[in-house]
Amino acid sequence: MLVYYSSASGNTQRFIEQLELPSLRLPIDPDEPIPQITQNFVLVCPTYADGQGRGAVPKSVIRALNQEQIRSLLMGVISSGNRNFGKLFAQSGTIISRKCSVPLLYRFELSGTPQDVQIVRQGLKKFWSHHEQSIHS
Repeated sequence: MLVYYSSASGNTQRFIEQLELPSLRLPIDPDEPIPQITQNFVLVCPTYADGQGRGAVPKSVIRALNQEQIRSLLMGVISSGNRNFGKLFAQSGTIISRKCSVPLLYRFELSGTPQDVQIVRQGLKKFWSHHEQSIHS
Protein backbone atom coordinates (compact mmCIF):
# COMPACT_ATOMS: atom_id res chain seq x y z
CA MET A 1 0.00 0.00 0.00
CA LEU A 2 1.01 3.61 -0.57
CA VAL A 3 0.38 6.39 1.94
CA TYR A 4 0.87 9.87 0.58
CA TYR A 5 0.58 13.56 1.27
CA SER A 6 -0.51 15.98 -1.44
CA SER A 7 -1.06 19.70 -1.04
CA ALA A 8 -3.66 21.76 -2.84
CA SER A 9 -1.36 21.90 -5.90
CA GLY A 10 -2.20 18.23 -6.45
CA ASN A 11 1.17 17.20 -7.90
CA THR A 12 1.59 14.16 -5.66
CA GLN A 13 -2.09 13.25 -6.07
CA ARG A 14 -1.65 13.18 -9.89
CA PHE A 15 1.40 10.95 -9.54
CA ILE A 16 -0.44 8.54 -7.24
CA GLU A 17 -3.43 8.37 -9.61
CA GLN A 18 -1.10 7.43 -12.49
CA LEU A 19 0.33 4.55 -10.46
CA GLU A 20 -3.15 3.00 -10.09
CA LEU A 21 -2.19 1.26 -6.84
CA PRO A 22 -3.97 1.05 -3.48
CA SER A 23 -3.31 4.26 -1.58
CA LEU A 24 -4.36 6.33 1.38
CA ARG A 25 -4.05 10.09 1.56
CA LEU A 26 -2.90 11.95 4.65
CA PRO A 27 -4.90 15.11 5.40
CA ILE A 28 -3.76 18.49 4.14
CA ASP A 29 -4.86 20.12 7.40
CA PRO A 30 -2.47 18.94 10.15
CA ASP A 31 -5.30 19.26 12.68
CA GLU A 32 -7.47 16.66 10.90
CA PRO A 33 -7.28 13.09 12.19
CA ILE A 34 -4.71 10.78 10.65
CA PRO A 35 -6.43 7.86 8.90
CA GLN A 36 -5.99 4.41 10.40
CA ILE A 37 -3.03 2.62 8.82
CA THR A 38 -2.87 -1.10 9.58
CA GLN A 39 -0.55 -2.57 6.95
CA ASN A 40 2.99 -2.07 5.73
CA PHE A 41 3.31 0.90 3.41
CA VAL A 42 5.60 3.04 1.32
CA LEU A 43 5.24 6.77 1.94
CA VAL A 44 5.12 9.18 -1.00
CA CYS A 45 5.95 12.67 0.22
CA PRO A 46 6.54 16.01 -1.50
CA THR A 47 9.12 18.46 -0.22
CA TYR A 48 8.27 21.93 1.09
CA ALA A 49 11.22 23.87 2.39
CA ASP A 50 12.71 27.30 2.60
CA GLY A 51 16.12 27.99 1.04
CA GLN A 52 17.82 26.41 4.07
CA GLY A 53 15.83 23.17 3.94
CA ARG A 54 13.64 23.98 6.95
CA GLY A 55 10.06 22.72 6.80
CA ALA A 56 10.82 20.07 4.15
CA VAL A 57 8.44 17.47 5.62
CA PRO A 58 4.73 18.43 5.77
CA LYS A 59 3.25 18.64 9.26
CA SER A 60 0.65 15.91 8.59
CA VAL A 61 3.44 13.51 7.64
CA ILE A 62 5.35 14.38 10.81
CA ARG A 63 2.21 13.80 12.91
CA ALA A 64 1.61 10.42 11.28
CA LEU A 65 5.21 9.26 11.67
CA ASN A 66 5.32 10.41 15.29
CA GLN A 67 2.80 7.64 16.00
CA GLU A 68 4.85 4.54 16.82
CA GLN A 69 2.23 2.14 15.40
CA ILE A 70 2.25 3.91 12.03
CA ARG A 71 6.02 4.42 11.95
CA SER A 72 6.53 0.68 12.59
CA LEU A 73 4.68 -0.10 9.33
CA LEU A 74 6.75 2.27 7.18
CA MET A 75 8.85 0.23 4.73
CA GLY A 76 10.31 2.93 2.48
CA VAL A 77 9.86 6.44 1.14
CA ILE A 78 9.50 8.05 -2.28
CA SER A 79 9.85 11.81 -2.41
CA SER A 80 9.17 14.59 -4.85
CA GLY A 81 10.31 18.13 -5.26
CA ASN A 82 11.41 20.77 -7.69
CA ARG A 83 14.90 20.52 -9.20
CA ASN A 84 15.16 24.33 -8.99
CA PHE A 85 16.06 23.81 -5.32
CA GLY A 86 19.32 22.03 -6.23
CA LYS A 87 20.75 20.00 -3.35
CA LEU A 88 17.46 20.38 -1.46
CA PHE A 89 15.57 18.58 -4.26
CA ALA A 90 13.17 16.02 -2.75
CA GLN A 91 14.79 16.60 0.67
CA SER A 92 11.77 15.21 2.56
CA GLY A 93 12.71 11.70 1.44
CA THR A 94 16.26 12.05 2.68
CA ILE A 95 15.05 13.30 6.06
CA ILE A 96 12.37 10.62 6.49
CA SER A 97 14.73 7.86 5.33
CA ARG A 98 17.37 8.91 7.84
CA LYS A 99 15.05 9.50 10.80
CA CYS A 100 12.96 6.35 10.29
CA SER A 101 15.78 4.06 9.09
CA VAL A 102 13.98 3.07 5.87
CA PRO A 103 15.26 3.16 2.30
CA LEU A 104 14.74 6.16 0.03
CA LEU A 105 13.36 4.29 -2.97
CA TYR A 106 12.98 7.05 -5.58
CA ARG A 107 12.80 10.80 -6.16
CA PHE A 108 10.76 12.54 -8.85
CA GLU A 109 10.04 16.09 -9.90
CA LEU A 110 6.63 17.76 -9.44
CA SER A 111 3.95 15.27 -10.62
CA GLY A 112 6.43 12.96 -12.33
CA THR A 113 6.81 11.83 -15.92
CA PRO A 114 5.41 8.69 -17.58
CA GLN A 115 8.91 7.22 -17.18
CA ASP A 116 8.85 7.98 -13.42
CA VAL A 117 5.49 6.21 -13.14
CA GLN A 118 6.82 3.15 -14.96
CA ILE A 119 10.02 3.05 -12.88
CA VAL A 120 8.10 3.37 -9.59
CA ARG A 121 5.51 0.73 -10.54
CA GLN A 122 8.25 -1.75 -11.49
CA GLY A 123 10.37 -0.84 -8.48
CA LEU A 124 7.47 -1.24 -6.06
CA LYS A 125 6.60 -4.62 -7.56
CA LYS A 126 10.17 -5.82 -6.93
CA PHE A 127 10.30 -4.16 -3.50
CA TRP A 128 7.09 -5.78 -2.27
CA SER A 129 8.02 -9.13 -3.81
CA HIS A 130 11.30 -8.98 -1.90
CA HIS A 131 9.28 -8.35 1.27
CA GLU A 132 6.87 -11.18 0.33
CA GLN A 133 3.87 -8.91 -0.13
CA SER A 134 1.69 -8.13 -3.11
CA ILE A 135 1.89 -4.70 -4.70
CA HIS A 136 -1.93 -4.67 -4.58
CA SER A 137 -2.21 -5.37 -0.83
